[in-house]
Amino acid sequence: MCYSLSASKDQEVCDGGGSTSCSQSPTKQVRMTTLTHRTRRTEISKNFEKKVESEEDTNQERSPENEDSGDSKDIRLTLMEEVLLLGLKDKEGYTSFWNDCISSGLRGGILIELAMRGRISLEPPTMRKKRLLDRKVLLKSDSPTGDVLLDETLKHIKATEPTETVQTWIELLTGETWNPFKLQYQLRNVRERIAKNLVEKGILTTEKQNFLLFDMTTHPVTNTTEKQRLVKKLQDSVLERWVNDPQRMDRRTLALLVLAHSSDVLENVFSSLTDDKYDVAMNRAKDLVELDPEVEGTKHNATEMIWAVLAAFNKS
Repeated sequence: MCYSLSASKDQEVCDGGGSTSCSQSPTKQVRMTTLTHRTRRTEISKNFEKKVESEEDTNQERSPENEDSGDSKDIRLTLMEEVLLLGLKDKEGYTSFWNDCISSGLRGGILIELAMRGRISLEPPTMRKKRLLDRKVLLKSDSPTGDVLLDETLKHIKATEPTETVQTWIELLTGETWNPFKLQYQLRNVRERIAKNLVEKGILTTEKQNFLLFDMTTHPVTNTTEKQRLVKKLQDSVLERWVNDPQRMDRRTLALLVLAHSSDVLENVFSSLTDDKYDVAMNRAKDLVELDPEVEGTKHNATEMIWAVLAAFNKS
């Protein structure tokens, strides 16, 4: 078969090879190749965007705001549970009868826990309300936390109008108010309810002890490993891992040190240390809680609720 001079090169190949894929011209092949490259680039771009979004979601889930406590390998405890665990006598299963600070400390822990979970915050500072103790507690989200005490407090904060300050909320939740119409906000049986949570998590057990005139439910520590881990974390934070800057400290550790001091259980944390280390730890913890909350609360990345709770305890 003869071909004219005007016959194209691709026609010769197609007639000679008989391949159906060669029926396309180079121009069409170039266009399809370009289109294929664009499609691949689009797919790669979409996959990259999905990967970035996935990483952002993962980082958000791992952020301190959404962390309940400690390391993911450890039992997750709320700040209230950690404070009570530090205050309990291991074998006896109850707190010191002379400790009248732990009740308000547990309520302060509830407010800090809610703030760290993104449920509440302090209102923005204004010219008239710059001090932490003057600013009201605002509800950010009323979504359930899964903890009965936290959710009960959220319900109270949501129903209260006008809003109240941190110090007022600690007093209301503790029941230390002269207003009979505000007694409904008192959280009752807080220690027992927190202890039951620790029993469910396998850290405490429940027993009955006779104290001559009455029987009392006690909660001895069964998981001493978890309590020692907690004690060791606080000891290290003021000894081996001391950074001398609260803004560089882990926020939950900082909050726990503040609450342990305010609940008068910090002595239990450092009692096992040698005399030299005990003095260093107590002095550093003292320096920490004696910082000016108004100054620390305004610093970059500061958790205002921690310093507001400390300011409330300092004033009371």
